[in-house]
Amino acid sequence: MAFDYDLFVIGGGSGGVRAARVAAGETGAKVALAEMDRYGGTCVIRGCVPKKLMVFASTYAGAMEDARAYGWEVSAGGLDWGAFHDRLEGELNRLEGVYRNLLKGSGVISFDARARLKDPHTVELSTGETVTAKHILIATGGRPVRPDIPGAELGIVSDDIFHVKELPRSILILGGGFIACEFACIMKGMGVDVTLYYRGAQILRGFDDEARGLVATEMHQKGIEICTGTNILSMEKASDGILVKATNGDEKVFDQVLFATGRAPNSDDMGLEDIGVQIGRRGEIVVDEYSQTKVPSIYAIGDVTDRINLTPVAIREGMAFVETVFKGNPTPVDHKLVPSAVFTQPELGTVGLTEEEASEQEPIEVYATSFRPMQSSFIDRPDRVLMKLIVSKETRKVLGCHIVAPQAGEMIQLAGIAVKMGATKEDFDRTVAVHPTMSEELVTMRAPVRTA
Repeated sequence: MAFDYDLFVIGGGSGGVRAARVAAGETGAKVALAEMDRYGGTCVIRGCVPKKLMVFASTYAGAMEDARAYGWEVSAGGLDWGAFHDRLEGELNRLEGVYRNLLKGSGVISFDARARLKDPHTVELSTGETVTAKHILIATGGRPVRPDIPGAELGIVSDDIFHVKELPRSILILGGGFIACEFACIMKGMGVDVTLYYRGAQILRGFDDEARGLVATEMHQKGIEICTGTNILSMEKASDGILVKATNGDEKVFDQVLFATGRAPNSDDMGLEDIGVQIGRRGEIVVDEYSQTKVPSIYAIGDVTDRINLTPVAIREGMAFVETVFKGNPTPVDHKLVPSAVFTQPELGTVGLTEEEASEQEPIEVYATSFRPMQSSFIDRPDRVLMKLIVSKETRKVLGCHIVAPQAGEMIQLAGIAVKMGATKEDFDRTVAVHPTMSEELVTMRAPVRTA
């Protein structure tokens, strides 16, 4: 059977675009891609990129306070949200253009349309067109979840926060994951009064307990009110904002409520189950180690598969797909020892096992130190950082590394190389320290603080 395309990609985010342009540009495959919204996907348009730019913007008030403490004569007014937002929109428009041009330059045909599957080789587009492909790759990502709460329509989700017309005076953030905590820090840094409700006992569930405890402490010291064990009962419009009734008995009015209560895979209404693609309990597309579904011609990568929902992972999955399907080099996706960062203030960088995970797996030693870094202690700021290594007693390999500090994301990228290579504690020990730095503590800790 002759197909219109060798590959049809559904989804123009980082993973889908990378797979499409590499398949077309490096193997000569005839490739098309459909995207119903803006090219660049969650990361570029409504995730990593605009969020990190907001992180940068939110740090300047604190930086100016530090500058005064160091002797500089500086002053700052409030953030001009309009000026910042205009520049932000311009940057996102530029990046979307880059993504479109990358596809065009690789010879990929683009459709600005929503796509559904009619059968294992046929795609129906919202434009009315129908095309066929030998292989179909689904890379539709995920979306924020709005909780089922009376009055929930009064709140916003993370996609919306990049488009608010003006900064609120006060905001309630519901959730305790990395998105909730990052935006709590961003909003506080921009001058907003921030309250965070989380139903669990401690924020950042799934991260190392000691590390997330320090992040919570530092957020509290910056003036963010964190209410754990707390959820929203109902919301209603009030004359001066949104009246929120909480499970802890509080009734407060906020200018804005942000829901950061998780994300769901974008697999709805695509015709997948009708043609035999298996869908998991959370709506994720079930795939094997090669990102192949139960239907041999259909593959899926990225957040829609709900494996590790990080942009660089989706890109790696897209590259592995091309190697497997178009280069004849079967390449399973490697999801082990993936470094990541939470861009709170301070940041949390992590790779490998938490202390809790490692101790359940085997006997370990824990090397950790928490201290006030030089930059903070000089001006009597109470901020603390954490450097932590989890070490196997038997093999001496570093099983996990956790850093809470300014620029922890930059540090964990480099530490992640060593952990991925299987470095031992002794490898760290015989590496000469860079002094004076915060990260030198990673190679100077000699005695474990505890074993488990």
